[in-house]
Amino acid sequence: MTTVNIQLKTLEDVRKFVNIATKYDTEIDLSSGRYVVDAKSIMGIFSLDLLAPIKLTAHGDNVDDLMADIKPFIVE
Repeated sequence: MTTVNIQLKTLEDVRKFVNIATKYDTEIDLSSGRYVVDAKSIMGIFSLDLLAPIKLTAHGDNVDDLMADIKPFIVE
């Protein structure tokens, strides 16, 4: 399991992120506060507070390719 914080600032960011996430069989969750949604769901993402960083949790052992693909969205 790998956890990072991401930021999706625009509608285009959300679209690009979902396109990347759907390429992988790995289960990916996004959480903001007490809400947890499937990272492959555009509607789910829009239910989160997008003004603050979002916690991404990728459930799997080999998520290096996923992390490389979402690197532009990762924040510290």
